[in-house]
Amino acid sequence: MSSSFASPRHEFLRGLRDITPLSFGVATYGLAFGLLAAQQGMGGLTTGLMGALVFAGSSQIVAVERLAAGAGAVMAVVAGLALNLRILLMTASLRSELAGRPLWQILLGVHLTSDENWVLMHATRAKGRPAGYAYLVGGGSNLMVVWVLSTAAGATFARMLPDLAAMGMDFAFTAAFILLLTSLWHGTRDLSPWMVSAVVAGGMALTLPVDPSWGLIAGAVAGAGYAGMRDDE
Repeated sequence: MSSSFASPRHEFLRGLRDITPLSFGVATYGLAFGLLAAQQGMGGLTTGLMGALVFAGSSQIVAVERLAAGAGAVMAVVAGLALNLRILLMTASLRSELAGRPLWQILLGVHLTSDENWVLMHATRAKGRPAGYAYLVGGGSNLMVVWVLSTAAGATFARMLPDLAAMGMDFAFTAAFILLLTSLWHGTRDLSPWMVSAVVAGGMALTLPVDPSWGLIAGAVAGAGYAGMRDDE
């Protein structure tokens, strides 16, 4: 098989394989998210189903954290959606990969797009290897299976423990979020959108008499908007 062409099946399997090292990081904060979800009364099955239907690690973490902070279900969902606005920018760049495909393939590709497999697809192309829709879906399939299993396992394990806080395991969410942030960092080009998000979110949360969730939402929108305008220039 030539280096410039690969069958969809071959690309899918390569994507499934190539992303495996990144899957270990996903499993780590998946377990920690499961611990956090269990503290909000979610069982292993519920947590796993949430992961399969939403499949947005950072958004799920923020949404459950907002619930833990007493922000309410609506604010938790809105905060999670706002944080995931970057996915809109990523999927918008997949026009060539999705063009001409049936609706179910478009929806599947969009649903399985994450930071890890999107970046890996472009990095693989930069090395001169074929990586398109099937490669993206292969990597996303690997990540989804790992995410669903690890979050469900974390929640199931946590519900067997008497008191996570007493055991010091409530720190798992903080550790997982730090790991999540490092996995989202793709270089100094990300610095300016992150700074815009941090300044807007922090400024709003510290100066306005509103729930901190609104600061998080405003920061996410501002950062994503700035990144989109910068990339159009």
